Amino acid sequence: MSEQTAGHPPITSFVHHRARLTEGQQAAWDRSWHVRGRDVTALLDGGIAYDPAAWFGRSAPLVLEIGSGMGESTAAMAAAAPDVDHIAVEVFEPGIAQLLMRIEAAGLTNLALLRGDAVALLRERVPAGSLDGVRIYFPDPWPKRKHRKRRLVEPGVVALVASRLRPGGTLHLATDWDDYATQMRSVCAGEPLLENTASDESDGWIARPEWRPVTKFEQRARVEGRDVHDLLFRRRTGGPLSDHVQ
Repeated sequence: MSEQTAGHPPITSFVHHRARLTEGQQAAWDRSWHVRGRDVTALLDGGIAYDPAAWFGRSAPLVLEIGSGMGESTAAMAAAAPDVDHIAVEVFEPGIAQLLMRIEAAGLTNLALLRGDAVALLRERVPAGSLDGVRIYFPDPWPKRKHRKRRLVEPGVVALVASRLRPGGTLHLATDWDDYATQMRSVCAGEPLLENTASDESDGWIARPEWRPVTKFEQRARVEGRDVHDLLFRRRTGGPLSDHVQ
């Protein structure tokens, strides 16, 4: 999330902590980052172009994941859907490096990595109506009340995401934090471009789709007694594709 007020720096949903890479992660970074990875700052300042068709060498359905973490589910979903191109945006270098290792191990060619602020990328470079899906899995819940302004899923960001989806494209969210799940549901339900795909009897939630792998993080949440909530919203069909978010 990014929010600008007069005289103050933007508020982001992440804190960039630099961490040392393991030997294996560093080796993967040295081998593959220049091929698979790009910096969001370079895309924003025009140093490189945002051009998924050129990155993947084809035109295919495109899904963007905000916050891929250590890449366990990201790599699995890309491997399971070879006809879909995947972009993972993350700020944590060890997570990116770990995902590079997974890409190498699985021989994936349909997954590109971006390092930096996904919201800035969506706002400045991703064309309206160009994404088939956006995934936000287990974003930082910022549990302290004074920090909740940092939560990623808020009306401005959801409106931005919705504007970048094609008609029929989906926004899939998951969290193990109850009050954040409720906030996500309320915010998405309030976005005019989106409709909830859940049945009326489900209170707005969907069962975890089989194609979303259960990660070690999610397994730990269940062991610790935290329920996991999935939400799947769809971009409404009809209406203009113009970029209504500035």
